[in-house]
Amino acid sequence: MRDSAALPSAVVRAAFVDACTLDVVTPKPGNVSMQSPGHGMRAEQFLASAEASADALFVPGAPVGQRILDAVSRTRDTVGCNTNLGIVLLVAPLAAALEHCVAPLSVPTWRASAEHVLAALDLDDARLAYRAIALANPGGLGDAPEQPVQAAPSVGLRDAMRLASERDSIARQYANGFADIFETGLTAYLTERARHEPDVRHAAEAAMLSVFLAVLARWPDSHIVRKHGEALAQSVTLAAREHEARWRDAPHRAGSALATAQLDAWDADLKRRAINPGTSADLAVATLFVAGCIERAGNDESHRRA
Repeated sequence: MRDSAALPSAVVRAAFVDACTLDVVTPKPGNVSMQSPGHGMRAEQFLASAEASADALFVPGAPVGQRILDAVSRTRDTVGCNTNLGIVLLVAPLAAALEHCVAPLSVPTWRASAEHVLAALDLDDARLAYRAIALANPGGLGDAPEQPVQAAPSVGLRDAMRLASERDSIARQYANGFADIFETGLTAYLTERARHEPDVRHAAEAAMLSVFLAVLARWPDSHIVRKHGEALAQSVTLAAREHEARWRDAPHRAGSALATAQLDAWDADLKRRAINPGTSADLAVATLFVAGCIERAGNDESHRRA
């Protein structure tokens, strides 16, 4: 792979795989983790999916739709199920945008580049992405009133996503230029990282959990809405706000055992009821990918919005 203007390709790939690894290293309520499988899936499948999809996502110059389809196809060939469609849909435009960023990498330049990439998405991107979504066959996917994925699209990918943005948090990122990741997600990440000395063990896992809770506490999880309905999704969001507050107030060096135990109990309850906040996890992975790239660029201050 050719290096991007801002970062060597190997560094970008490593940031992606690390973010996907943190997704399952970190126990997050309702999600699959190394400590707690669930929903008929295991952590090893998610790790294999990250490796399988990485090369497709970061092919220099590849159209966004092609990155999405190739990444989903490789994942399907490797693990035989949908483990990372949401992650792929989020990272593909971000990866394309990163190629046009120049050093030093910063949030403002990456956001501006992402906006240009999103504005250029066309009908071919939509066709390829629709094929990927059909191949992944995400749970709970139903008919949409406009541009349903079961039919051939007639508009570009961003326009199709805009039509779904009110009901789907991943589609919303295409509409708003990844604002939820660059703002809400990164703010939660930076706040948590500031609580730890650089060498504190598990600081990265704490940051992943904090981003996940911040996202789940703000927006009803799209995957839960599709499978269980808006009312149940709203109840999970309300519970997430309570858990986020307890987690935020818990001292991490000592005394956080109660908050952790409460999160573990919530995880067991969600899995018992087959409730998976998968979209919130996808947004957290994309956030950690962005943070990882910027930190690897050696430009930590650029996290802060201009």
